[in-house]
Amino acid sequence: MFEYYDVIVVGGGHAGCEAAMCCGSLGSRTLLITSNLMTIGQMSCNPSMGGIAKGQIVREIDALGGYSGKVTDISTIQFRMLNRSKGPAVWSPRAQCDRSLFAHTWRAYLEKNPNVDLWQDTVIDIIIKGSACCGVKTFLGLNISARCVILTNGTFLNGRIFIGQHTFDGGRIAENRVYTLTDNLVKYGLKTGRMKTGTPPRVDGSTLDYSMMIEQPGDEDIVGFSFDEKVKKIKPSEQISCFLTYTNQRVHDILRLGFDRSPLFKKQITGLGPRYCPSIEDKITRFADRDRHQIFVEPEGRDTTEVYINGFSTSLPEDIQLEAIREIKGFHNAKMIRPAYAVEYDYFPAIQLHHTLESKIIPNLFLAGQINGTTGYEEAAAQGFVAAVNAHNKINNRGEFVLKRSEAYIGVLIDDIVLKESFEPYRMFTARAEFRLLLRQDNADLRLTEIGHKLGLIDKERLEKFLKYKGEVENLYDECIKKTISPCEINSLLEDCGSEPLSESRTIATILKRPEMNLKLLASCDSMKNILSEHSERVREQVEIQIKYDEYLDKERFNADKISQLEYISIPNDIDYDEIKSISNEAREKLKLIRPRTIGEASRISGVSNADITILIVFIRR
Repeated sequence: MFEYYDVIVVGGGHAGCEAAMCCGSLGSRTLLITSNLMTIGQMSCNPSMGGIAKGQIVREIDALGGYSGKVTDISTIQFRMLNRSKGPAVWSPRAQCDRSLFAHTWRAYLEKNPNVDLWQDTVIDIIIKGSACCGVKTFLGLNISARCVILTNGTFLNGRIFIGQHTFDGGRIAENRVYTLTDNLVKYGLKTGRMKTGTPPRVDGSTLDYSMMIEQPGDEDIVGFSFDEKVKKIKPSEQISCFLTYTNQRVHDILRLGFDRSPLFKKQITGLGPRYCPSIEDKITRFADRDRHQIFVEPEGRDTTEVYINGFSTSLPEDIQLEAIREIKGFHNAKMIRPAYAVEYDYFPAIQLHHTLESKIIPNLFLAGQINGTTGYEEAAAQGFVAAVNAHNKINNRGEFVLKRSEAYIGVLIDDIVLKESFEPYRMFTARAEFRLLLRQDNADLRLTEIGHKLGLIDKERLEKFLKYKGEVENLYDECIKKTISPCEINSLLEDCGSEPLSESRTIATILKRPEMNLKLLASCDSMKNILSEHSERVREQVEIQIKYDEYLDKERFNADKISQLEYISIPNDIDYDEIKSISNEAREKLKLIRPRTIGEASRISGVSNADITILIVFIRR
């Protein structure tokens, strides 16, 4: 029935969509198999993309030639740049999306890709020939061959849903879980564990009193996620507001009444949930001194009244959920459409994977997304992209695609999950990136577009537009470094800004380094008007950031180069760590388990100290 495929992608979530689209765009014949074609690109939880550190990931995927940024821009109903009051290293784009349009757009892109086929079925096993994966077996009894397989099963492997004392099988509400695949993978030597996630209730927005809440409108300046000018972005006037309100002590008291029926507190749920996205019952227990918690009221789409109650994730009984919700300011007459629930599922620790996301145990098998113990659409999409490029490259005898920690948040994400064992869902934060000033959202294109072109995912037209933008940034930067401005031209402006006047001419760059100065203010100077009028706001912002943070950027580049030298010291594949008597027992165990390929990788493993690394280097050189 089926021809031989280059790549089979299992699962139609964010990792699966990005993986299938990437493989097809690179020219690999790709089959995307999912249990329900109607839920391709489904936003299972919050209908939003981006946020702190996550927005940087989406920008990076777009810069490399992925599609998550395009899909997000097309389906955006509100855009905000978070952390604008802080430094540019932590500015993070976030978009509230139309849930239905997001999924529809993803499917449309996949259907238009001539190298991607879709098939509705459930994969229950992989096919092994020799020791390598060479296809999949499905619930309908099909054996489908492929040169590589990418598993992106999300929360569906032996998924179990909890609403109070009511529990039932499912990977998502009203969707069946996947049986047998976990057991079969364990049979082949992979290790598994259990994790937990959850989602808040949805309510009818027409029953809420928004006048009692704090409105959160979108930005007037919509940057968006995609560099592709052909992708239409929402206009400021077309945005839909979100709202902010708070729980109160009465809400907390009602929730506590349901604790005796909580599957979380009754230990029915054994998997750990994401530390930084706790349930509401977890919040009021861990932070008992707080009398209120933030609740973000977020629309699910343009043509629906359904709203998402961000900050109220729970697995408490539905009657307790509704009673507590109605005590929140603005929710007194709220009608609940869907109750919140928790879902527990199987995952496979990513320390069993190479940095390419290929299994160390089963060649040609790749894993991406929540199956690797991560949480979030953005983290999943990034892994789907990386797994897809590496699967395609392996088939075509090309080199590995691995991003460094100093090159991208995606590099940080994958380096963390394959080297540092985690027993709770991994979520990306800016604090995880030691070179975050280099990895800003505004310079993702400058960092990665040319890499995307070399991969074959950025076409010539987009590359030419990018190179034009890059050239303008370099030209304006040079002009600011070289051009001087006299005291008579600038001093009145400096005095108006409360800045020290000049006693002699200074370069524009020198003046820009002052905290109170920016290019927008300098545009009022006659000698600067013509220069700045030739460049877009995006170019001016990029140059301003580079100039203001020059010294810090140079320091981070120096540190990154110094650390990267450890990546060039290879560790022999057949090294016997038991022969190295001086390293700690913990280091020996971790090194034997993960088997890093370089000293750089070894240095980032939890439990391996600097002293252990020094001893390891001496041992290798001997």
